Order: sequence, then structure tokens, then C-alpha cells
Amino acid sequence: MSDLESSPDRASEPVDGFSVASVYAELLSRAPENKMEPRMEPMEMAMDILGEPNRSAPVIHLTGTNGKTSTARMIEAGLLAHDLRVGRYTSPHLSRVTERICLDGEPVEDETFVRVWDEIRPHLSMVDQRLAERGEVPLTYFECLTILAFAVFADAPVDVMVLEVGLGGITDATNVASGVVDVVTPISLDHTDLLGDSERDIALEKAGIIKSGGFLVSAAQVPEAADALLEAAREADVDFRFEGVEFGVESRTPGVGGQQVTVQGIAGRYPELLLPLHGAHQAENFAVAVAALEAFIGGGQQELVLENLQLACEHITAPGRLETLRTGPSIIVDAAHNAAGIEASAQALKESFGLGRLALVVGILEEKDAREILTVLHREYDDLVEDVCFTQSTSPRAIPAEELGRLALEVGFREEDMHVTARLDDALDWAVSRADTSDDALAGGVLITGSITVVGEARTLLSGGEG
Repeated sequence: MSDLESSPDRASEPVDGFSVASVYAELLSRAPENKMEPRMEPMEMAMDILGEPNRSAPVIHLTGTNGKTSTARMIEAGLLAHDLRVGRYTSPHLSRVTERICLDGEPVEDETFVRVWDEIRPHLSMVDQRLAERGEVPLTYFECLTILAFAVFADAPVDVMVLEVGLGGITDATNVASGVVDVVTPISLDHTDLLGDSERDIALEKAGIIKSGGFLVSAAQVPEAADALLEAAREADVDFRFEGVEFGVESRTPGVGGQQVTVQGIAGRYPELLLPLHGAHQAENFAVAVAALEAFIGGGQQELVLENLQLACEHITAPGRLETLRTGPSIIVDAAHNAAGIEASAQALKESFGLGRLALVVGILEEKDAREILTVLHREYDDLVEDVCFTQSTSPRAIPAEELGRLALEVGFREEDMHVTARLDDALDWAVSRADTSDDALAGGVLITGSITVVGEARTLLSGGEG
């Protein structure tokens, strides 16, 4: 599920009376992103009225708990390197809502975003009216954005759509499409109130994207999740490949600006690729992306051209994922927002950044397991962190900073190391001042983490207001 529903969008030039900001305000007036309806009929109605834009191009569909957006961006880069026109739909956005709907690796242009919304708006009103007559909730924020993405991709048109689910799989709005390749990134416990309280239950929900005619590519999973995915693949009679069994990372060497990775794919071996991202988890995401590309381009039987993968690596980015915004001291943002994500990014940061001292800035949203996130932060950074600031984003779903501070004391953070402020700008100033007090300033750094809203707002503040 997306974590950002209230970031300010910069103004744009009006198109027929609308602007990105006005469209975004209209979207936000609907049922919010964390109140998604477990239903598919409204999406099916909208697709029928609009002429089935969900079928306008083949689909690579991604679900999972962690790594979906990074993997989607890697797949997109690979497709572009093969001279295909790509539409990518991911969530949440860090700064602007247009980031969610990308054409050929770039956020959809403001004019296109507004024009297509203006074109589909009357049709969505028809769906809203039908729902109202039945006493049902109108199309939600996420449903409308998903419909808009399909319409933008059909309008372009694109050669392939890369779609990231918003939440789960079975009744996610994106599941109105059928993937020719279905990708499942690592599954762990998150959104247990909605998806189930075991890895198997969550995997069964996410396996809802696996349909006849597809090809399952899965990251390595805990046994309970793997079994559930295998059952779904066999029931749908689709081919399946699992990381650690049929493909995976053969070797990797961390380096400046990323890592050198050798991947054994499902159809070929790809040596010494320069991946400009940090951490074992990103290397594993890349292996999944390579396998998905092999499944899409050659049905899993055809080796990819190594030069195309090398070209793809040159263009892979992952904003907000162990992203360095400034140096001296290093200021790093990481959008890990659950315990598994925090653990993976902590290992990558310690492996790749060479910091001797770290100040943490932490903000968490209320639907997350804050206690578990703080426990993992305390365990992973105990030897590196002497200063930690608990803060909050402007999201109405942010846990108050004071509440986070109290919880942090319970899990083992020391009061003398803590600073609590509701203002993110104050939190950043404090953390930078603490990192600067290190005897060796070059060894000090600041990490901003815990929720995507905090990361998005920090990126905006540290870039002088430009999103």
C-alpha cells in the first residue's frame, strides 16, 4: 500500500481549467489511499466504459512486501534498453503525484496528466453514480489514479505496462489487468490487519495476481509463502521460477556508488554488471528483474543481450532508497517502512557507506508496527548511532513525535541520546549539527528513515523546496 497521500504538488499550468494541483486536490477528496475498498467491480465498470485500456498493452505485474518499486524501475530500465516504450505505475510518490505514472522512465508530463484526467472524468462520474445508486462508496483515490494510469498508457500508447500493486493482490485496483509476467518480491509481515497475520496468508492474498497465461517470477521466500505461491501457480497452470532455485545472484562486490553483480538468470548468465544501488537486497531485486525480463522477452528460453543489460544498469535509479542527498556530512534518505526493510537497508548502509557515526531521524505512520521498526533500528544501529531524533511528517497518519519518543524508550533507546520534535526541519537541523560534532566530520552522517512521507518531505526540504 502506498504511504503518501498528502504531499504538496507544485503548481502547474492549467489545461482547460485544470492543473496537476487541482486534479490532485480532487483525487484527495475521495476515499483515501489507506481506505482502499476490497472490491473489483467498480474498476471493471470503468474499464468497460473506457474501452478496456487495461488491455491496451501486455503487462508485467508486481506484488510483494518490499522492493516492488525498485524492482519495477529495474524492469523498466531493461525494457527501455530493448527499445520498448514503457508505462510504469508505482506508488507512493515522493514529491509529485505525476511520479506514479511514468512514460519511458519519466513522470508523465503535466499537460498529459491533466488532459487525460479531463477526458476520463465524465466517465468516472458515471461509475460514481452507479455506485451511489447501490449505496456504495464512490471510486477511491487509488482506484481513480489506477484508471488514470491505464488511460495515459493507452493514450501514449506504450508497448508494455509495468504495474505495481497498491495493496495485496486479489482485490487491488491494478488486478483488473492480467500479467504475462507476474513478479512477487520478498513477502514479510506488513499490513497484517488487512492481509493476514502470517506469511502464508499474506502470500495467498498477493498470489491473486497470478492468472492463466502468466509466468511467475518470485524472489526467495520463507517456506510458507513459497508454498502458497507454488499452489497458486500450479492451479493457474503457469510456469514459475524462484530465486535461489532457478536463478539468483551468483556474486557481488560492493564498490563506490553501488556494486558489481553477476547474475545467473533463468536463460543465461550475466557477469560483472555495475548496479548503481547499494546492498544485497538491491542485488537480489536486480536478479528478480533480470528473470522477469527473460520471461517477458523470450518466455524464459532466450538469453538477454548482455550489452542491453549493461545499458539498463547505467540508467537504473531508486529515489529515496539509500539515496545520498548531501555530503559533508552525508545526508541519506531511505524509505524503508517496515522491519524487514529497515534491516536490509541497515546492512547495506553499514556495508557501503563507511560512516563512523550516524544520527538518525525517524518518523513512522500509524498503520505500521512502530514498536517492531524501532526495535530493529535499535538493534541494527546500536554501535553506530549516538543521536536519534523522533519526528513526524505532515501526513495526518503520522504517529506524533512525542508518542514515538515514549515508545523508543520502551524498546531500549537512551533518553540522553534522544531529541523529539514535531517539526521535520528542526529535526534535520538538529541531526546535522550532531553529525558535525564528530571528531572526523567526514565520518559522520545523517539517516532519515521510517516512513515514505518523512523521506519525501525531507527530500523537498533539502532540495530547497523543489520536489
